[in-house]
Amino acid sequence: MHPTAALTPWSAHDTRLILSCALGLALIIVFISALKLAPFLSILIGTFAAGFAAQLPLEVVASSFSKGAGALLGDVGIIIALGAMLGALMADSGAADRLVSTILEHSTPRRLPWLMALVAIIIGLPLFFEVGLVMMVPIIFVMARRSQQPILRIAIPALAGMTTLHALLPPHPGPLIAVSALHADLGITLGLGLIVAIPAVILAGPLYGIALSKRMQIAEPEEMGKLFRAGSTQTELPGFAISLVTILMPVVLMLGRTVAKLALAKDTLLFDTLDFLGEPIIALGLTVIFAIVALGWSRGMSRDRVGGILRKSLPPIAALLLTIGAGGGLKQTLVAAGISTTIGKIAVGAHMPLLLLAWLIAVALRQATGSATVATTTTAGIVAPVVVGLSATHNSLMALAIGAGSVFFCHVNDAGFWMVREYFGLQLKQTVFVWSILQTIVSVVGLVGTLVLWGVLS
Repeated sequence: MHPTAALTPWSAHDTRLILSCALGLALIIVFISALKLAPFLSILIGTFAAGFAAQLPLEVVASSFSKGAGALLGDVGIIIALGAMLGALMADSGAADRLVSTILEHSTPRRLPWLMALVAIIIGLPLFFEVGLVMMVPIIFVMARRSQQPILRIAIPALAGMTTLHALLPPHPGPLIAVSALHADLGITLGLGLIVAIPAVILAGPLYGIALSKRMQIAEPEEMGKLFRAGSTQTELPGFAISLVTILMPVVLMLGRTVAKLALAKDTLLFDTLDFLGEPIIALGLTVIFAIVALGWSRGMSRDRVGGILRKSLPPIAALLLTIGAGGGLKQTLVAAGISTTIGKIAVGAHMPLLLLAWLIAVALRQATGSATVATTTTAGIVAPVVVGLSATHNSLMALAIGAGSVFFCHVNDAGFWMVREYFGLQLKQTVFVWSILQTIVSVVGLVGTLVLWGVLS
């Protein structure tokens, strides 16, 4: 959205759009929680109700829903499927068990949440959140089972580590978009982002996970538990080295792509090669093929058994994929209705500190659209004209504040919300505590961190 779009007067359509958005979200929550309908169907009904109330033609609602669902599944659907295959191979071959055994040998139950946060940060640094999650899930399940710890005590630190990096640190797409739009310095943003990210990970990860696991008892979900249960019939588990290489292979490939984009000239053979190999689908696809050979065939697994492992990995994620697609459809319908422009108008009339304003705009847009990218891009466009003349440091802090706002209380129109719900077999209310509040902690700590740095560095 162009920043001047927000300067047009407030209209009845804007009021209707806000109310329509609230109606759609309320219906989704009621249908899932009270009527126990499938999330996919609930989101579909809520989307059409919101579109109808906003006076969008129904054919526009239908086409927007299809476009949004297809776009999101095109981005993450294949990644989730490949991640499920890789997770099943690592669990069935015993590779996940080998990694967990080695970690447990060098840790204690008290230190495990902190170690899981660190592992998630290392794995999640170059990865999109969705990729990092599908890579971490088998480790989380096997770790919780082997250590006999509550699954939330293991899972929440890992979730916090990955989502904090996704919100605050380049090369993740949100921070990069904000850095580009605000003409901030990439190196300064990365350095300041690390300063803000560390307390966010600590508070939203180990500390929140330990506290919540004492109050909310979550059993291992049956279907996902079977998928990631180590079932190796081999006399020996795979070696630690080959297990580690397998799980880090996509991390290294995607990190290579990031380094190439930052440091290499385009249109060179090395750049093109690293760019291709680091594409998430390519990186995960190559890793699955590597795992088939290294963890399966080379260790005596029959072709039938390896094929069976790959096939059984897909049915448990079918409902997850449909639900994520529906969330993308809801987001696209609200964007088509003009919710970003309406939020921009609210922002223009506000009178508050610039950093807080940028954070609040990103919060509002994320609540309305369910997309961190939309929230970041639109917010950066709105505030860009008023940050001209600020120092590189202050522009970097603005980018970080926008990134922090883009992950505030992510809910039913967020793909991550449904991934967490389905992977860990949670009820809607439980997902709010496990995911939405975790994200809110990251967002608020990010805001506080940027405000403190703004004051110190001014």
